[in-house]
Amino acid sequence: MISSLSVKLEINDTKTKQQLEEIIAQAGGFRITGNNNGACDLLILEIADEPDAAFRHLASIQSANLAKHVFLTSKRTESDILIRALKAGAKEFFTQPISTTEVSSALLKLLEQNGDRTKPARVEPRQGKIIDVFGSKGGVGTTTVAVNVATSLMELGNIQSVALIDMNLLFGEIPLFLNMDPAFDWVEVARNISRLDPTYLMSIFTKHSSGIHVLPSPSKIATDSFISAEVVEQLLKLMQSMFDYIVIDSGQAIDDTSMKILEVSDLVLMVGVLSLPCLIKIKRLQETFRMVGFPRDENVKIVMNRYNKKSDISLKEAEESLKRTIFWTIPNNYQATMSAINQGKPLSVIAGGSEIAKSFTDLTAFLGGSGEIKKEKRAFWGLI
Repeated sequence: MISSLSVKLEINDTKTKQQLEEIIAQAGGFRITGNNNGACDLLILEIADEPDAAFRHLASIQSANLAKHVFLTSKRTESDILIRALKAGAKEFFTQPISTTEVSSALLKLLEQNGDRTKPARVEPRQGKIIDVFGSKGGVGTTTVAVNVATSLMELGNIQSVALIDMNLLFGEIPLFLNMDPAFDWVEVARNISRLDPTYLMSIFTKHSSGIHVLPSPSKIATDSFISAEVVEQLLKLMQSMFDYIVIDSGQAIDDTSMKILEVSDLVLMVGVLSLPCLIKIKRLQETFRMVGFPRDENVKIVMNRYNKKSDISLKEAEESLKRTIFWTIPNNYQATMSAINQGKPLSVIAGGSEIAKSFTDLTAFLGGSGEIKKEKRAFWGLI
């Protein structure tokens, strides 16, 4: 039996250090060493207020061969910090507050790589749920729904991590809706697919103040502004091991990439409005999905945005036309929605007490609870 791996913690944040000590103790196969001068199998180092000093310190440790493996952790998620972590050869980068599941999985992976036979208690890998927000046609508010579903999910107490991806092929608007200026987009993933791992991917994402991690679409035309269905599948599979939920703004395109997203998604929120052209488009999309064999009917939920009880077309008439139950209605509130977009903030921040904000809160409470949609609740909401 191979002896346990030695771990040295250089962590300033007391809460983070205590949490890491508990995770390491529960993982099995590791022992924390207090020897500050000796070598160790794993160094977990915090990048705090002086990153330059921390990376110089790390370089000196590596040059003296005092750590076989390095994990980094920090509250800071600027792109230059993450890029320097990559260049320094860190195997993992944990953003603070750290995720117990993420750290446990990284420790287990390290044990397996080092041929440990102590057989620690198995940590079930994260299997994040993919929610594809798909627009039945242009102008129905797909991005509004995607942004507010993602940020509202993050507000739930039982969810630790949410990613939001803008898969509009060009000029996606998620950065505008969240007042962000991301350094990277998914073109970086396509360019560096051979390097795709959790550490590299976290260096591409931009963390929003709400806590969600955002991967935007390209903001300008380039010769390599293309991402294949195979790359999308590989990207989403990796992200499922990193995030509890992955929310995708797919726009309205029907191509190889969008079809791959529809195929691998756990749930498709098809966004529409109560208008005749929109209902016709939804019917055609349903027929297309059945023809190709995915997504299954039970995985597609119709969400009517900008709902007004006085609409010319009633919910009952829409359901009779579609031969489907309307899963959710989001009330029409032009003023609050435009104010949120113009200020680059979620509706929960701009109009937290409004009916529309509560609608998103209730929707994500269903989606982020047990992972199942309660039938009696679904039917009730459809009648409101």
